[in-house]
Amino acid sequence: MAFKKDSWLVRGVLIVAVAAFIAVPVAMSLSGNQGGGGASTAASPSQGTDRATQLEGEIKGYTAVLGREPNNQTALRGIIDAKAELGDLAGTVEPLERLAELNPTVPEYSIILAQTKQQLDDAEGAAQIYRRVLTQVPGNVQALEGLVQLLVTQDRTEAAVGLLRDTLATADQSNELNPGSVDKLSVKLLLGQVFVEQKKYDDALKIYDETIAEAQAASPSQPDFRPTLAKALVLKEKGDDAAAQPLFDEALAMAPVQYKDAVQQLISENTAPAAEPEAVEGETQGVGETADVEAESDESDAPVAP
Repeated sequence: MAFKKDSWLVRGVLIVAVAAFIAVPVAMSLSGNQGGGGASTAASPSQGTDRATQLEGEIKGYTAVLGREPNNQTALRGIIDAKAELGDLAGTVEPLERLAELNPTVPEYSIILAQTKQQLDDAEGAAQIYRRVLTQVPGNVQALEGLVQLLVTQDRTEAAVGLLRDTLATADQSNELNPGSVDKLSVKLLLGQVFVEQKKYDDALKIYDETIAEAQAASPSQPDFRPTLAKALVLKEKGDDAAAQPLFDEALAMAPVQYKDAVQQLISENTAPAAEPEAVEGETQGVGETADVEAESDESDAPVAP
């Protein structure tokens, strides 16, 4: 699937700022063994070969277990982790589908499956799964975010707006039936993101002002920092640095300790001055110097008097 070059989904300026804080991202590793234990040093070729051989052996072992116990979820998760570490994303689809079937009340498995299909350019398959999750859990923010991303990358931003507005329209009813099932503030933040994608900055700012007020009313002592950060980023994108900077400072002050480093990094990335372009040889000459060079060139080309 081709992403639009200037999409916030690709640039990561606003979606990272807001959506990354909406919910804890779903990790591909289901058992907690992410990519070989998170070692920071690069493995030698021989170590890489040894690790691949080890992983292939684990897959064979888990496959043998599944031959005896088709619903063994430990084996299914083991295969998924091993294939993911080997880079065989397509190979994780079948065991993920089985896990999702065995755990219909655990949306995380379906969401990981949808994310995997999305990475494999199966947009239709991913959309179907996201919609299925939203039928069961209308306010699942990860499913909403995933489906909104798909719609935006397909240039269906109005459909994304409609999806989010419909979710907000039924949020109170959903929360009556299942308290806390729809986080209206998070849904509004996503709606603001779509408005940003459409370059409807005034609509986005209106949404963010609403959510700032709601966050303040919900928790006066420690309001949610996300709408303030989102508003600052939109103002920055519009070129209103003077209005954006105080909001950046406010968002950083409000952010919980576990988010402060990420928020600071994001602010630094969006407020750092643009790098000076490197001077190209010959472009640093003054007008007079250029004229002198041209004059010298003309003199050298002129015929020599006898």
